[in-house]
Amino acid sequence: MVDQIVDFINGQWTDAQATNRLNIVNPALAKPIAEVVLTPQEIVAQAVEAAHKAYLEWRRVPVGERVQPLYKLKALLEANIEDIARTITNECGKTYGEAIAEMRRGIENVEVAAGMPSLIQGYNNEDIASGIDEHMFRQPLGVAVAITPFNFPGMIPLWFLPYAVATGNAFILKPSEKVPMTSAKMFALIEQAGFPNGVLQLVNGSKETVDALLDHPLVKAVSFVGSTPVAKYIYSRATANGKRAQCQGGAKNPVVIMPDADMDMTTRIMADSAFGCAGQRCLAASVAITVGEARTSFTEMIADAASSRVVGYGLDEGVQMGPVISAESKARIEKIIAEGERTGSAKVLVDGRGKAASGYDDGYWIFPTVLDEVQPTSDLARTEIFGPVLSLMHATDIEQAIELVNARAFGNMACIFTGSGAAARKFRNEADAGNVGINIGVAAPMAYFPFSGWNESFFGDLHGQGRHGVEFYTQTKVVVERWPKTWSRTF
Repeated sequence: MVDQIVDFINGQWTDAQATNRLNIVNPALAKPIAEVVLTPQEIVAQAVEAAHKAYLEWRRVPVGERVQPLYKLKALLEANIEDIARTITNECGKTYGEAIAEMRRGIENVEVAAGMPSLIQGYNNEDIASGIDEHMFRQPLGVAVAITPFNFPGMIPLWFLPYAVATGNAFILKPSEKVPMTSAKMFALIEQAGFPNGVLQLVNGSKETVDALLDHPLVKAVSFVGSTPVAKYIYSRATANGKRAQCQGGAKNPVVIMPDADMDMTTRIMADSAFGCAGQRCLAASVAITVGEARTSFTEMIADAASSRVVGYGLDEGVQMGPVISAESKARIEKIIAEGERTGSAKVLVDGRGKAASGYDDGYWIFPTVLDEVQPTSDLARTEIFGPVLSLMHATDIEQAIELVNARAFGNMACIFTGSGAAARKFRNEADAGNVGINIGVAAPMAYFPFSGWNESFFGDLHGQGRHGVEFYTQTKVVVERWPKTWSRTF
């Protein structure tokens, strides 16, 4: 019998009135391992109303007391990190090591949010006029919602949850229906951490559940991470309903390889960036742009690295890459590769299609793939593949390379590998991306920096994490006050 994943509403685990369920499949085994409820609109409404009721009391709890459950949650997450990581591997497909690293990055956000007594501070001035003082305070919004993706089921909810509750909001998580088991594990720990009923809730489901959250008048803020088309939809519907929204979309991340780069180090880092998590992350290196003499050496070395990467079930020893998330994802990636090959938009240098990990023939396998001479204006060059596929382009100098970097709709990440400070500075200044890496393959900001994204990679004004998280989950109130008993103004 498979596990039953249900909602956590107002301090209770419940699947009341949820008649529809969805299978959760281990992508390495292609076998169901759980079922998740698809929460109907009326139950979503109950969750939101419970959250609003809890918020009215929670917002009045002193901030120093609000963060105390976060300290407990951090300790519980650390104590259970191995169990959660195995769950991530089983439902998401990534390796156990990648799952552990994911949870550590999520826990960093709990640590940062625990500093909310300092982060939420306002400012003031005495005597803006004679006897009159002015203050700026930060106050919570109300009920906040996060709609999170399949690829980081442990980390991405923690980009939002700790900041929302530490600033005094109530929070509802709607995880991807493909990977709800990790969220259920974390909410079992949240239940132990000591938050009042209703402050933190878990609601499962698909589009019907999401729309119910987007349309409910008591929901005041929406966070989303996923594909660009869905990000646009979420942002449009949320803001049309008067809600604050931060929606992170897709990416097509270019990396420039200069001739003076340490090619051995660069290749190893690029292989991890392009093929880590089976390429299913919004900061994966998607395009490598070699400059001048870097073309020959990097092309040969990355092809060798791709061909030798160990692919398999993420809980098996020595595995470096797992499967993609679903049969549909596998078919979509294979179709994109085939279309690029058919149209002459690319040459398949290392082909990851038509293979299976030893002992796991039914899994959703795409092995590391390298496409050479990708045409910059082709659909292949502009499409987010979201799989273990690295496209190679070639430039004559850094100016042409930066032109290729900026000739795309997305703006999540851009990186450069070089030994030249001048080249790095030029790139840092001119690359059209919100996250920039210098000799870094995955420019993932630490929890105390915002996860910046630009252009078609982000919709909104304030990003997740750090001070942006604090600003997103609060609204400013300015108070002008005077206490003298006489009014001195004359006309």
